[in-house]
Amino acid sequence: MNKAEEFEELRGLLFSIAYRLLGSVSEAEDAVQETWLRFDRSTTPPKSARAFLSATVTRVSIDVLRSARVRRERYAGPWLPEPLLDDPYQDPQRSAELADSVSMAALLLLERLSPLERSVFVLRDVFAFGFDEIAAAVGRSEAACRQLLVRARRHMREGRPRFEADRRERRELADRFFDALRDGDVDALQSLLAADVQMVGDGGGNAPNLARAVVGVRNVARLLASAFPVMARINVTFEPREVNGQPGAVFRAPDGRILHTLALDVLDGRIQAIRSVLNPDKLGHLGPVADAWAVHREVQAARRRTN
Repeated sequence: MNKAEEFEELRGLLFSIAYRLLGSVSEAEDAVQETWLRFDRSTTPPKSARAFLSATVTRVSIDVLRSARVRRERYAGPWLPEPLLDDPYQDPQRSAELADSVSMAALLLLERLSPLERSVFVLRDVFAFGFDEIAAAVGRSEAACRQLLVRARRHMREGRPRFEADRRERRELADRFFDALRDGDVDALQSLLAADVQMVGDGGGNAPNLARAVVGVRNVARLLASAFPVMARINVTFEPREVNGQPGAVFRAPDGRILHTLALDVLDGRIQAIRSVLNPDKLGHLGPVADAWAVHREVQAARRRTN
């Protein structure tokens, strides 16, 4: 194969590495493009295109991640990763682990790690790279990479337990959740939510959003049951989809444009967290984006007419 063919064969893997490191679709795509430019400019053929390209996209992503941390400290309100509907890298033998590693919950935990810890964890525990390849990618010795991995694993374990492995049960619970949401059924919603459930939205200051996280089964159930029926009256719709490998949905404005996404964090048979990305800057890769403020005004007007 020529260079372009080798690169295209590995593009899905490179994007998936970069996205897990950066939590951003647009930044991951830029990192992959920069990786191609460096590969194309290289004059000496690498022994392994996979090793060379993976190391390059990791180094590019580390540089981006270090600069992104400053921006995220200044971010308006809660920061959530850009939603991902389809992971281009697939491995049927490790599908559950790959879905777990790209979940909102896992990506938020990865934010707590240093760029090097995050890179070593992703390359080793998600993509099963050897320590020799990881050492070359991050510019540290194999012994140092093993220590970085120990620390990263400890932080990840302390953050939360792993997701349940039974994806079918998660989907069934999500189906019941969305049925209850359509009906505005407070009792049904409460039966599906964990006692300490949290609902968090990322508007980035660019979309109407909750002032703070809503916590507790009664508060979250009442908010959901009161909000969606009003939205439905002005023809806001939603399409259940996997969002970041977990049950979720894409919400659309009356004109069909993307309004926001919603992802469910399911554990022990209950919904532990509901995370919604409303920031239009994080939705453009999914399709045309709605004017969330205009939809908000329509919802408020519909609520006043009802009252």
